[in-house]
Amino acid sequence: MKKHPKTICAVGGAGYIGSRLVPELIARGHKVVVLDPCWFGNHLEPSVEIVKSDVLKVPEDFFKGYDAVIFLGGLSSDPMAQYASAFNFVSNSAAPAYAAFAARQSGVQRFIFADSCSVYGNAGGEVCTEDSPCTAAYPYGLSKVFANRAIMHLMSYDFSVIALRKGTVSGWSPRMRFDLLVNAMYKNARLNGKIIADNPKIARPLLAMEDAIEAYVCALEAPEELSGTYNIASANVTVGAVAQEIQKHFKRVHHIDIELEEQNVQDLRDYAANIDKAKKELSFTPHGSVASILKGLDEHYDASFDYANDKYYNIKVFKKIFEQVSQV
Repeated sequence: MKKHPKTICAVGGAGYIGSRLVPELIARGHKVVVLDPCWFGNHLEPSVEIVKSDVLKVPEDFFKGYDAVIFLGGLSSDPMAQYASAFNFVSNSAAPAYAAFAARQSGVQRFIFADSCSVYGNAGGEVCTEDSPCTAAYPYGLSKVFANRAIMHLMSYDFSVIALRKGTVSGWSPRMRFDLLVNAMYKNARLNGKIIADNPKIARPLLAMEDAIEAYVCALEAPEELSGTYNIASANVTVGAVAQEIQKHFKRVHHIDIELEEQNVQDLRDYAANIDKAKKELSFTPHGSVASILKGLDEHYDASFDYANDKYYNIKVFKKIFEQVSQV
């Protein structure tokens, strides 16, 4: 696609990633409209147009006039998906499938989907490519598997579909979350002076927020004929290595001794990701790291911050509103 200003609909654009991505797209000259029920509030500038609605409630022609649709919506964590598994499959499988269908019906050129490396489940120590088996055993990962299959089925010569299979995102955002890998450990270090690594041997592809934003920009500006699924990560890490780096960071930067407790909690999510395809076809070049994430967190949050507030934890907010949204 040519690098000229585009009209973009960001579904779920008021969330954790969208609150950083939407301003970046606008700064690059694009027109962005956000479609989001705003369960977690709205942290975007007042000038950003927001349609407060669930994507499943908009008509098939809603996306007419848009060049691209970026789907960031749905339940965004394993705890949320476990808590309301049926609702998870509607939000994470049916909703993106319908959005992609409606986008194609409306003449949209490109659909970009927020996929997840959670689909790989327990990879047995293998570094997964996009062709690796999807062995997810939990509702969240399974719902992403089904969504990917549905949206890729809609791909055609005039409808590009790009799925960004992202690693575990961490980093600051105006719509902050402290329930993600690095963010959660940072919060525990600040709040409790202690980090707990549930299983230090587990592997994860880590994705710094700045690299997540770059990936969406790369997908938006990719050649118009390009479609496919792409692993997106900054680095492959283990939970234990991340905990140790955060412990050292607090000692070096804040002169605080942080206790580290390592446990052996069983987890069927153990995977690493190969990003060679994204580097080659999307020109995606990650620069983020645990260190860059911690630097950003330090710049935005200090010891006096209200880390315990429920609004920074998706499952806590979701439990309060689930009964209401499930009856609508």
